[in-house]
Amino acid sequence: MACKLGTYSFPQRLKLLLIIVSLGSILTWIITHNIQDLVWEVNPQPLAQKVQKLTGVQMASTGPHRSQPVSPTPTSLPLCAFPSPYLRGATALKFDARLTFEQVQKSNPKVQEGRYRPQECHAVQRVAILIPYRNRERHLLYLLEHLHPFLQRQLLDYGIYVINQAGNGVFNRAKLLNVGFLEALKEHQWDCFIFHDVDLVPENDFNLYLCDHEPKHLVVGRNATGYRLRYKGYFGGATAMTKQQFTRVNGFSNRYWGWGGEDDDLRIR
Repeated sequence: MACKLGTYSFPQRLKLLLIIVSLGSILTWIITHNIQDLVWEVNPQPLAQKVQKLTGVQMASTGPHRSQPVSPTPTSLPLCAFPSPYLRGATALKFDARLTFEQVQKSNPKVQEGRYRPQECHAVQRVAILIPYRNRERHLLYLLEHLHPFLQRQLLDYGIYVINQAGNGVFNRAKLLNVGFLEALKEHQWDCFIFHDVDLVPENDFNLYLCDHEPKHLVVGRNATGYRLRYKGYFGGATAMTKQQFTRVNGFSNRYWGWGGEDDDLRIR
């Protein structure tokens, strides 16, 4: 469709010119304010800036396309590559009915009492994985078998905490996670907390178990639901929150006994 300018009077031409100039100004504004999103894909420098904002670790530039960390640790280790070069993407999961805790421990010799940190670099974040638990040994075995190498490939300094509810009373997932949060902080100053169900196993290590400026839901979908969310606003299964975020919303409500509800309550908070 074409517009023939010759058929318009002078006032009409002036109005049309003003409209074109206005549209051009709006387009220029949109491009200018979104240019950082375009540069992100080709220039590594914004990535260094994002890591600095995310972790508090200063980055010193050594060239137009390089950044080196100024590590706060006494060993002055370099900051681990972000994203990690060891990521594999989607991995087919296998569950061996004969698996034992001894086998899991033998497969992860660098893990001591649930703790691991990369030896060659300073991790982007220190991450505590909190798992509410009762009488789910087989699920726990499968989760640990896959989760340890999953987190190690992400080059995380992490610790896994299994919070067990004794007795046969009604299960309280929320209270267990609140307890785990407080107890984990007694051992280490964790930057990030992952609240993780025992029967969910991550399949793709590009799903980074890291915290961001907002609380993050790590369950994009589950095989049992055709890799779709169970419902709009679903915030259960596995979530990531910083210490400040979790403290600001006063953690989970302790009043949810039995299945469900506490994750929706947390999302609303």
